[in-house]
Amino acid sequence: MSTTVDTSPRSTAPPGPSRAERRASLIRYDLPASIVVFLVALPLSLGIAVASGAPIAAGLIAAVVGGLVVGALGGARLQVSGPAAGLTVVVAASISEFGWKTTCFITVAAGLLQIVFGLSRIARAALAIAPVVVHAMLAGIGVTIALQQVHVLLGGASHSTAAENLSELPGQLLHLRGDDFIVGAVVIAIMVAWRWVPQRVRIIPGPLVAVAVGTVLSLVLPGNPARLAIDGSVFDAIGLPQLPNGNWGAVAMTVLTFALIASVESLLSAVAVDKMHTGPRTDFDRELVGQGSANLVSGLLGGLPVTGVIVRSATNVQAGARSRASAIMHGFWVLLFAVVLVGVVEQIPKSVLAGLLVVVGVQLVKIGHIRLARRTGDLAVYAVTILGVVFANLLEGVLIGLMLAFALLLWRVVRVSVHAAPLGESGRWLVGIDGTCTFLALPKLSSTLAKVPAGAEVVVELSVDFLDHAACEALQEWARQHESNGGTVEFAEIGTARMASVLDGPPRRGKARGPLEEVLAPWRDRGAHAITAGVAAYHRAHAHVVRPHLDELRDGQDPDSLFLTCADSRIVPNVITHSGPGDLFTVRNVGNLVPAHGADVSTEAALEFAVDKLGVRTVVVCGHSGCGAMQALLRDDAVTTPASGLSNWLAHAHPSLDRYRAGHPVAAAAAAAGYDEVAQLSMVNVAVQLETLADHPLVRRAVRERGLVVSGLYFDIATARVLSVTTTGIAEITDIDRAGVAG
Repeated sequence: MSTTVDTSPRSTAPPGPSRAERRASLIRYDLPASIVVFLVALPLSLGIAVASGAPIAAGLIAAVVGGLVVGALGGARLQVSGPAAGLTVVVAASISEFGWKTTCFITVAAGLLQIVFGLSRIARAALAIAPVVVHAMLAGIGVTIALQQVHVLLGGASHSTAAENLSELPGQLLHLRGDDFIVGAVVIAIMVAWRWVPQRVRIIPGPLVAVAVGTVLSLVLPGNPARLAIDGSVFDAIGLPQLPNGNWGAVAMTVLTFALIASVESLLSAVAVDKMHTGPRTDFDRELVGQGSANLVSGLLGGLPVTGVIVRSATNVQAGARSRASAIMHGFWVLLFAVVLVGVVEQIPKSVLAGLLVVVGVQLVKIGHIRLARRTGDLAVYAVTILGVVFANLLEGVLIGLMLAFALLLWRVVRVSVHAAPLGESGRWLVGIDGTCTFLALPKLSSTLAKVPAGAEVVVELSVDFLDHAACEALQEWARQHESNGGTVEFAEIGTARMASVLDGPPRRGKARGPLEEVLAPWRDRGAHAITAGVAAYHRAHAHVVRPHLDELRDGQDPDSLFLTCADSRIVPNVITHSGPGDLFTVRNVGNLVPAHGADVSTEAALEFAVDKLGVRTVVVCGHSGCGAMQALLRDDAVTTPASGLSNWLAHAHPSLDRYRAGHPVAAAAAAAGYDEVAQLSMVNVAVQLETLADHPLVRRAVRERGLVVSGLYFDIATARVLSVTTTGIAEITDIDRAGVAG
């Protein structure tokens, strides 16, 4: 009776953590993290409500809903949501135009739209917005918040527009209230200096310390700064939204603005959070559904709009959170505080939160983003977007920034580089055309081609990925005219677009891999004229590239290496060594063999010429997988076949077969790596040839006198990988091995 053992691999997922393990992780990691996030979120939620002109309790409601709803339904496990500075400006404008209750309705509608976005699975499309526009949008919001709150910091009231806040600032400075300014300045000082306090002290969130110190100071100092006012508990502030009284077009635009900004900010925050941890990645569509659900609930309860917030999320990750439980518990702590300690909130001066918001606003303007925009050539987009957000409104500023970014992108994509210059003193000219060559390039193209003198020999190098009919026709017409005046024109097409295919249909962008595959891919379906077709392709696309290098070598060669490899047609030495003309002195024979000294005149002559006359610095022996010579040795074909040229030649490989059967260490290393018998023998054969070379008097002298290096390689055809082979083992070759393989 036979027993069949199933050795096929099984894709069984590792078992998940048990309930006890999850409980332990929640207590050890998520609970402490939730408390830290709560301490950061509380003052920010209050401050954002004040900056938006909304009821104070609306910020707390949004924080609770953001934690509980998004924490449970969202697609980003470690992201924490709540009221965010990114929507402060548009919320304030909405409250000013429509009133608070209608703004709650707009929040509900925006939430429904976000849910539609998520169910439509278009979340990733929001990530296509140019990052420079998003960075500038946040910076513009930061500048607007800072301009608003600096008036409150000085004891006054903010105005409706940034221009008014800026123009009224000198007058406000002349009438500042000392008590408000002092406590606000202390808050700013603590916030700015908190990064330099000892690490063990920084466990306490800086915003919480700043608000606590500022509040205590306001109770001690003389004066009576304006304080927050909450009518009852957070439950008393809950109220249903109100339908608009008209102007539905403006309402619809505000709904779209809320939904887009909240979605983009949440998704970008989720992307940033994903980079901070190694756990599961964000499900962006689910995240939008979670954010939309939170805005639906927050608007129905009378809360501010909710988004993913990078400050709270980063704090959550840094505090060691492991699951979504941390965000959920943080929402519960905010709810508990809002119900039990509402009296504490009423002791906080408005100038304390103003100081906090001034710092938050300034921190939205990141120097790193400005430097990045400058390096990438997007500084104009950044500046225009900020100015639009600050002095027009957020939506108009973003749209202006997007249009400018798109125009800049279009200009970069369609532009083409055209240059013409003589090639040394030969009288030949090189015309280079790089980029996207369309009818838009015709003025530049014609002016550059006019520089070429009549009668000159010209090479037109087309490194283009897109070529339309107008540009192609202009080039061909110029070539005809130039040749009619006694000149010559040679087109070298090394880009992905081809002139021959321009009239086949509408212009298309060429595949980037096309030219590379044309060089490296084997011939297919070329018929009886494969060689001549290959030469024609070489003349068309590559002859002019190698011509300057070959011109330097016309009086002699100075190869770096003698490369001895098999005659197998699948081995292309210059490809697998990434070398060019003049680099390799190549010797090929069946089985990449080095007969003993004096046993073969041909190999002996090549070795003597390369080592003694050319002075190569390296001698390389390269074997390969699927070698027919090694297969013949293993089948004993070379022994049983009657005397022939092949069997006589393979007699030089018998020492390799004997060493393989005797248990050569290279065979053992190859077997351990999973290679079959033919591959093992091929590697042993390389090792034996290295030993033969080491015993050759010519090689031995060159090693001793000038440091000649003898190396071994093995080319695995199936994977296109090259291994290093020594006399004792094999090894992978990586970028750190650029100095060469050890012999």
